[in-house]
Amino acid sequence: MRDPLTIGVDFGTLSGRAVVVRVSDGAELGTAVYEYPHGVLDRTLPATGAPLPPEWALQVPADYLGVLRTAVPEALREAGADPADVVGLATDFTACTVVPTTVDGTPLCELAEFEGEPHAYVKLWRHHAAQPQADRINALARKREEKWLPRYGGLISSEWEFAKALQVLEDAPEVYAATAHWVELADWIVWQLTGNYVRNACTAGYKGILQDGEYPSAEFLAELNPGFADFVTAKLDRPLGRLGDRAGSLTAEAAAWTGLPEGIAVAVGNVDAHVTAPAARAVEPGRLVAIMGTSTCHVLNAEELREVPGMCGVVEGGIVPGLWGYEAGQSGVGDIFGWFVEHGVPPRYHEEAREQGVSLHEHLTALAAEQPIGAHGLLALDWHSGNRSVLVDHELSGVVLGQTLATRAEDTYRALLEATAFGTRTIIEAFRRSGVPVTELVVAGGLVRNTFLMQLYADVVNLPLSVIGSTQGPALGSAIHAAVAAGAYPDITAAAQAMGSARGAVYRPVPENAAAYDRLYADYRELHDHFGRGGSEVLHRLAARRREAATPA
Repeated sequence: MRDPLTIGVDFGTLSGRAVVVRVSDGAELGTAVYEYPHGVLDRTLPATGAPLPPEWALQVPADYLGVLRTAVPEALREAGADPADVVGLATDFTACTVVPTTVDGTPLCELAEFEGEPHAYVKLWRHHAAQPQADRINALARKREEKWLPRYGGLISSEWEFAKALQVLEDAPEVYAATAHWVELADWIVWQLTGNYVRNACTAGYKGILQDGEYPSAEFLAELNPGFADFVTAKLDRPLGRLGDRAGSLTAEAAAWTGLPEGIAVAVGNVDAHVTAPAARAVEPGRLVAIMGTSTCHVLNAEELREVPGMCGVVEGGIVPGLWGYEAGQSGVGDIFGWFVEHGVPPRYHEEAREQGVSLHEHLTALAAEQPIGAHGLLALDWHSGNRSVLVDHELSGVVLGQTLATRAEDTYRALLEATAFGTRTIIEAFRRSGVPVTELVVAGGLVRNTFLMQLYADVVNLPLSVIGSTQGPALGSAIHAAVAAGAYPDITAAAQAMGSARGAVYRPVPENAAAYDRLYADYRELHDHFGRGGSEVLHRLAARRREAATPA
């Protein structure tokens, strides 16, 4: 009998990818990628051409179905796999990415009456325009001493379910009134595959303020806005599925999309970062997994329940059952490097990279690597997409200090690389100060290919740094969950041991480098606290002026 297979599908910010995995050992047999035709809508709405305000980020839900129709069959072909051998399918998604739907799950943007209404579309995780609503949620929760607030580090993000939904109610009440379900895309895609709408425990806990079996009360919501009082009962609450459980069976329609057998197991949905921990065999306490891509999400298991300031949340069973799962993150990492390469590098660097046959990122990295630590004389704050942890403030923006007429592109590039490492160290120190051990940094995501960056991180955080053994971490993690849902393994921990992949302590901190970065990091923290903790409100004033200037009269 041939080895059974599972398929993991990872829905990212710009594309979705599918990977075919052997259940017995986690071998990745075939993969395929589908680029979203509409990408991220942050400038104009395609249906009307109308401009979008600042801090908006939308997507078109039909793009996600293209991943199922295209990437899954292509991955099977590349693997040379017989679809009959596939026993399970699982998916993961960016979060918090949400969409308002009708009773049957149809996104409101697909209805003729709402195709020109931005609030009817998918709000991507990096939609930060609900910051005013998040500020009010936080202020009221502090005033009322809501018991759930400390579980989120004392602050609810503008990226999450409640702030985004409150924005819809207040800015587009007709869309809110038409919304039967306010759905995480991690759950929506499983709904499309199985016909069952099951809310996953991960996003419900981290993004939906579900703690100890309860959401924020109707009284709390009514005090925010009377029309918001029944948000949980009317639009949000659904049966909850544990991670690794079977959400349902693949429908005939979804089988036709994917080329997979009807009736195979489909796992409960999950978040891209959280499924990566099992893929990296990093489900034990103390091993902090940093999934580094356009942004970075940090996930960590612990036996202890602690209140950690500025965290995205702590959820029982949020990563694997039986442990407390912590989440933190940085809203911009690879996005910051990409922004600088696209907008801040003179033509001669492009020419040099072409002559050498390397990418501009590789060329700048090589130049930056030649510098002694601190030689560029710069210090940067990694807030170009706001700050997720530990400040939880998306009104903040990037800062670069120390520029002179001698500053060159590689100097600024290295300062930005260092700033993101300092941001990760800030998160690690917050865990430790709160009594949550961090003993190792495990990195997954596309940026693991940059060996200079990996060594820089090891030096800055002064920890051994391991790397995932797969280039498809989230998709592999989803395939592991699919194996559990199909009954091939008793739990996620056992499946991770058999199917996961990691290379331990590949990078170790160099003592003299760690000491040099200690001095730079002290300056970073001074700058971080000055601009982020009330020493100066200039970044908030700049954000307000940017919004005012971009808002039509």
